[in-house]
Amino acid sequence: MIGEVAAVPRSMFLHHPCKPIQSPVSNLTNRTQFSEKLKFQSIKMFTTVRLQSLCVKSAASAAVGNAEYAEEPATNVKFQTSLDLPGCSTSLSLIGTGFREKVFAIIGVKVYAAGLYLNPNILDDLDPWKGRTAPQLEADSSLFDLIYQAPLEKSLQIVLVRDIDGKTFWDALDEAISPRIKAPDSIDKRALSSFRAIFQNRPLKKGTSIFLTWVHPSKMLVHLSTEGIPLAVEATIESENVTLSLFDVFFGRAPVSPTLKSSISNSLASFLK
Repeated sequence: MIGEVAAVPRSMFLHHPCKPIQSPVSNLTNRTQFSEKLKFQSIKMFTTVRLQSLCVKSAASAAVGNAEYAEEPATNVKFQTSLDLPGCSTSLSLIGTGFREKVFAIIGVKVYAAGLYLNPNILDDLDPWKGRTAPQLEADSSLFDLIYQAPLEKSLQIVLVRDIDGKTFWDALDEAISPRIKAPDSIDKRALSSFRAIFQNRPLKKGTSIFLTWVHPSKMLVHLSTEGIPLAVEATIESENVTLSLFDVFFGRAPVSPTLKSSISNSLASFLK
């Protein structure tokens, strides 16, 4: 059995700097049809890069009552298919799941599972991608840039599958974000300082959920919870350079969790048939 993750180098968490892409976004329309279809898609299934189906189960949660869950198969972490977070204007729908793994001496060490939730209205502007295959969507940076630029909520839930101290988690995060910000200004530095303060001197136990919620391209909410849905926002990060860089870490050309991006692309390809 692998030992405590705190003893593993922090590079195992995040370390894939690449240049973010920018593109314009048009107005969002026809939201009811897409919302209903996304809800059905979330509850039906997702597919990982290994073509494994996620098993959706009904379960009871003390925080939200009865809820639908989708299970990430490599880690067996369960994600609610619909999520209501403090600071969000509406429920968010699960669009894909994956995991982060680092290989040491031919042994794959899984660090966390992750799931991306979207405000269903974001999908209203995806008509140009109809009929595309999952690999085509995954390789199209303009699609993920559009999702980022849309002024509607999207949230990344990270669920730790190992114990780690907060400083190690932040250092890994910072090593991935900082190279993407070539000349940080005072706003960026203040945002990074606020981000860092969340994790310093804070042990993060197995099962802890970290929610990174983009409510606007230049504004991100951070929630933490050891059980259930968080009740309050831990911090607000207001710097487009920081929030864009973080999005790029997970959904850019070299994502730290290829299985997550692949799962999202498979779901969108099915959705856009």
